Amino acid sequence: MAAKILAESEFPEGDLWVFGYGSLIWKPGFAFLEQKPARLIGEHRSLCIYSMVHRGTYEKPGLVLGLDRGGACQGVAFRVAAAERKATVAYLREREQVTGVYREVMRSVWLKGDARVSALAYVADRSHDQYAGRLTIDEQLRLVRQGHGAYGPNDEYVIATVTALEAQGIRDAPLHRLAAMLHGEGALHRHS
Repeated sequence: MAAKILAESEFPEGDLWVFGYGSLIWKPGFAFLEQKPARLIGEHRSLCIYSMVHRGTYEKPGLVLGLDRGGACQGVAFRVAAAERKATVAYLREREQVTGVYREVMRSVWLKGDARVSALAYVADRSHDQYAGRLTIDEQLRLVRQGHGAYGPNDEYVIATVTALEAQGIRDAPLHRLAAMLHGEGALHRHS
């Protein structure tokens, strides 16, 4: 399935803001000038994407985050120098668009202090086969327990994300609940 990406003309001039809501918070993988707490309205963080590559396989899918419609999402906005924009977008496409499950979009985000910027974000494509929709906590737990892909075990992804959210002062109740269930199994004590 073809990835949904922006045309060059859809990017703003100058520095590029990138909105991180999951693993980008703890592992951006690109150079940035600054990062600020940010809020995106209209979509929320959700474990709604079956992972077939990074945190699972086609035989045993894992579960990763996407921005899904409705609500709001607290995350982090990264400001990338204009000179690094093309390289950063290329990197993000390689990382986020492996199977085309995300739509690449520009969204308004509010930075701490009420400044509004337009930021690059990756939103769940509800028409894609890997869109899981709303799963019960038990279904999430089963998928996260079984998931292991090119980037490692799925439980480490969930726990690292929750740890990064906590470091930013963000509480995501459903994700924290899942991490607590995984923590009860000793997942936090595993060394990579």
